Amino acid sequence: MTRFSMPTRRALAAVPATAALVLLPTSAYAHVTVNPDSTAAESYASLVFRVPTESDTESTEKLVVDLPADTPFLSVTPRTLPGWDVEVEVSKLDEPYEVEGATVSEAPSRVTWTAEKGNEVPPHEYQEFAVRVGALPEAGTDVVLPAHQTYTDGTVVDWDDLVTGDGEEPEAPAPVFTTTAAEAGEGHHGAAAESDDSATVAGETLAAGAVDPVGRWLGAAGIVVGAAGIGAVLFTRRRS
Repeated sequence: MTRFSMPTRRALAAVPATAALVLLPTSAYAHVTVNPDSTAAESYASLVFRVPTESDTESTEKLVVDLPADTPFLSVTPRTLPGWDVEVEVSKLDEPYEVEGATVSEAPSRVTWTAEKGNEVPPHEYQEFAVRVGALPEAGTDVVLPAHQTYTDGTVVDWDDLVTGDGEEPEAPAPVFTTTAAEAGEGHHGAAAESDDSATVAGETLAAGAVDPVGRWLGAAGIVVGAAGIGAVLFTRRRS
């Protein structure tokens, strides 16, 4: 994988001043960024990734976002984007994750958007990719979401650099946000009720691309309990 060199970025600055104001108003505009609608711990959040095409000649045809492995999201639901296919990849966790009495051994690890022919992001334009995730980790956690942007000529730009101790902005910073204290009266259950209404099952990618490992565990438990209840009723009727 490669990144655009610094001369390529400087070349973008060579466009006329008026065009630069319209296309690239700030240096941050040229970065892949993430904008969460909530940063509260234990809440569900809609993450919007803004992806600009820096190239003068090539278009953006794919975006891959790596999800946290140390504080995994147990529910991931991409928003439909016309002209783009989306896939959520699920991977085994290095260590099982305990949540609400369930032990989860796998979680969503990567989201990939791929443009259908003719829907690529043209030079000097941008596209927004959205996904709803949850629950967010404890307050003060830096949620780092490395992004990998593929151009139509095969070039891949890795937005995965972290800010160093000197505070200087890296060349290709990874999208990141920091969680804050949970809002009063809004815990995991409340946040779940506000999440997207798509039905989800762990380890399976549905039509909407939603993945929810906890949903599978709870669903299986419900089936077992329901079957036991039906058996008890039939047994009682036979004795009568």
